[in-house]
Amino acid sequence: MQGVENASEGPGPGDDMSLLLVDDDKPFLTRLARAMEGRGYSVRTADSVAAGLAALEEAAPAFAVIDLRLGDGNGLDVIARLKERRPDARGVVLTGYGNIATAVSAVKLGAFDFLAKPADADEIHAALAAARDARPSPPENPMSADRVRWEHIQRVYELCNRNVSETARRLGMHRRTLQRILAKRAPR
Repeated sequence: MQGVENASEGPGPGDDMSLLLVDDDKPFLTRLARAMEGRGYSVRTADSVAAGLAALEEAAPAFAVIDLRLGDGNGLDVIARLKERRPDARGVVLTGYGNIATAVSAVKLGAFDFLAKPADADEIHAALAAARDARPSPPENPMSADRVRWEHIQRVYELCNRNVSETARRLGMHRRTLQRILAKRAPR
């Protein structure tokens, strides 16, 4: 990977490998923490903006991976505070709600990269290890457009407390169409 090999400006394996993970999806947070520990990071986790900010006050890490939307606020608040406490830190924002305006805001507040969920540990590690002027190469097997659509529908459905009518209204689709989509298996 082009971006990973040339990590001239960022911390490398011989440097501080402290990592803060902030995400309110506990199973994802646990899996990602284990995967990143396996890649040599010293991992701390937080499941809310408040817990993330508290962890930053305790010790600002060299790296951070932060979910954009958390139960108690916006992950961009954690990125902004991280950059105040440790300007050389490298933060990656994860989101299931990728859009250009949010990505621009994240970068302006100090995020190094912006990845759409579900991002795997390899993508996240590549983003953290990339040189400041380079981005990691595209994934070998990206999700299909059908899978991205399905993931988005599932996320909105969960956020609407599994209410089909409310989800359909928010997605601007007919309720029966949504029910058919939800009844099918996830595309590859």
